[in-house]
Amino acid sequence: MQRKVLLISRSEKVTAIIKNAVEERGHRLAVAMRALDGLDIAREHKPDLIIADLNLSDMHGRELATTLRAEDSFQGVPIVTILPPDQIHERDLCIAAGFTGFLDEPLMPEVLPLQVDFFLSGGVHVADDEERVEQARTEYVQNFLKGLEARIRELERRNDELQRIDDMKDTFIQLTAHELRTPLTLVTGYSRLIEDYPPLRRLMENDLGIAPLLQGLSDSISRMQSVIEDLLTISRIMTRKIELNMSQVSLATIIKRVLANYQEALRERHLQVFFNAAEFPENMRADEGLLYMMILNLMSNAIKYTPDGGSITFRCEVKQNEVQFSIRDTGIGIDPEYHERIFDRMTISHDINAHTTSKTTFRGGGLGLGLAICRGIVEAHGGRIWVESAGYDVNRLPGSEFFVLLPLVAVPSTKPMNSIRRLPSRPQS
Repeated sequence: MQRKVLLISRSEKVTAIIKNAVEERGHRLAVAMRALDGLDIAREHKPDLIIADLNLSDMHGRELATTLRAEDSFQGVPIVTILPPDQIHERDLCIAAGFTGFLDEPLMPEVLPLQVDFFLSGGVHVADDEERVEQARTEYVQNFLKGLEARIRELERRNDELQRIDDMKDTFIQLTAHELRTPLTLVTGYSRLIEDYPPLRRLMENDLGIAPLLQGLSDSISRMQSVIEDLLTISRIMTRKIELNMSQVSLATIIKRVLANYQEALRERHLQVFFNAAEFPENMRADEGLLYMMILNLMSNAIKYTPDGGSITFRCEVKQNEVQFSIRDTGIGIDPEYHERIFDRMTISHDINAHTTSKTTFRGGGLGLGLAICRGIVEAHGGRIWVESAGYDVNRLPGSEFFVLLPLVAVPSTKPMNSIRRLPSRPQS
């Protein structure tokens, strides 16, 4: 009968010897080089025998054995390690941790298959001095607790350092955006003065090539202004309370404004939009400017990741005191591993080397702030946002659907975004 054996070891020599012994007996061997990988494999495949080194890179072998023994599914599974016969104290500590036996070191290929059979048939190594093992158990528990405390303190130290770096990043974004805004305002002003300068206007009448140059300059300035505004918005969301400017708003009217903003891009890309204003509520209490910004970003996302000739569909349903609407595209879709991550700041799911800057061209890029801004705005209103997609495929085009659930009367959050409790990816039924 073929059995399953799991080896957790980073030694190529040990792996080769045990592989030969296991396969000689007609069994299957799975190998992991790290303790955490070994835990994942063990939980998924339920091996009949686990062989684990003590000196693993991410967790000591004894801690691994204790972790396995804490789970009901591994109570009866033999777990063995590799130790010289004369290391009595180490063996006692291993038994205290949950090991049931040992392979003698150095490994002997000629007897190893018999040892594998012994453990697979339920064999165990019994300690010859129970009092000594009990003392080892006490020592092991004390050492385990000391090690646990040390790890917790190290994690706290690293977490503090990460928080400091994160705060520095937020401060850098905020200061950079403000520093760029001032000179860009001057550039914008000078650009308009140049456009209105009489000698230049006369020159433009005689040279048709000048107008496109000025238009290119104006478009680039507008793009820079948009990027800076995104940076300032995400900074405001992340670093302090969002003060909602509450008023009576029409969700349908906001969406019409968004569609008007992208009318030219939709026409150039031959994208169809399906939108029934009658489905959307006319009376909500919310921040109209922020809702416009949120839907603008979602629409930009749909346009960017839908090939020419595709379609974008708005759907809406009012549920008691809430409204749920979605924007569905026929685009390239989103890999499930990114369904949560895309709402984090500066998350880029595509190859950065292929990055292009655009809000409307197919697969155009950006700073990775749009969806983070959307989440911040939605959660500031007391709602939630999530995405559903069958996956990423540029040929099948499975599409994506972004859902937004909002209260009809906003319940403003009083916390900065980085303190808001992370909501589940979709409402719980």
